[in-house]
Amino acid sequence: MTTDLLSVPAGRRNAIEEFARSFTPGRRVALSTHLNADGDGCGSESALARLLSSRGLLPHVVNPTPWPEMFDFLLEGVDDRTSQGSKALRDVDLLIVLDISDVKRLGHLTAAVREMTVEKIVIDHHAASDDPAGHVGVCDIAACATAELVYDTAVVLGWEITPPIARAIYTGMVTDTGGFRFSNTSPRCLAIAAQLLAAGVDPEDMYTRIYASAPAGRIRLMADVLGTLQVDEHRGLTWLSMQADALEKYQVKAEDLDGLVEHARSIAGTRMALLFRDLGNGKVKVSFRSTGATDVNVFAREFGGGGHARASGALVSGELADVRDKVVERAKSFLAAPA
Repeated sequence: MTTDLLSVPAGRRNAIEEFARSFTPGRRVALSTHLNADGDGCGSESALARLLSSRGLLPHVVNPTPWPEMFDFLLEGVDDRTSQGSKALRDVDLLIVLDISDVKRLGHLTAAVREMTVEKIVIDHHAASDDPAGHVGVCDIAACATAELVYDTAVVLGWEITPPIARAIYTGMVTDTGGFRFSNTSPRCLAIAAQLLAAGVDPEDMYTRIYASAPAGRIRLMADVLGTLQVDEHRGLTWLSMQADALEKYQVKAEDLDGLVEHARSIAGTRMALLFRDLGNGKVKVSFRSTGATDVNVFAREFGGGGHARASGALVSGELADVRDKVVERAKSFLAAPA
């Protein structure tokens, strides 16, 4: 049964074999992922960079925002040129964009990526957009994480998964499934995780690195944000708000916000949970989470965002109070509509 679960789906295998023709030794490769990279973006980049290096390619990372400190352990031995900005995209032979369906999620790198004339490949597990960052090499929303597709790439091509590569892939999978708790935790996902443990991953060490190394400021920020909790029990809607100066006040970084909205989603009866983060420049970042049949990807698209059916996001113009009122009212109507 495990062997069947580990078999790479035919569609993925064909796609991987096709784009792998670009993996010629000596080629200079830039790897990138979305703004405020998460565990899946970082893990996928780290794993693929190591895999490509082992085959004689010359990969480096260039992201639109700095590498999160909590995932620094994945960077050892990886060439990170993010500080160089779009200059790090020059003189490369190939660009691989991971964990992004829409090129605009590359932030300030977007224009430079659009102008690149070299081959551009996308490896992703989000619903396809009308404006991808390049040729979609492999995209499968059935994958629990983009890191699962990187794992499949190694398997299809017969490349060795060393302990550092296994840790990077595991990071992407464990974070995007919420510690193997979310609905995208498939039997195949867990079968792959077992293989990664066999390849050298220590699950307790990974838990400590990812989930049990929070600065004290993060806990204080959490208490502050949870104090804004609003609950509409009738509609199954919960929401939290965060002021623009919160990061500075508690001396934390954007990466420390990961998981905050899950506390709102954990309330009994919640169908949709929202986190409104004031960015302080006339923009509000809205995180959408849901349970059951509620598809927040559909809802987020109303505000120019998107993502997954159970987890999406959007960047909305306006002041915090105005954006919150608008989104909450629309969410109430969305939840009241017949399924």
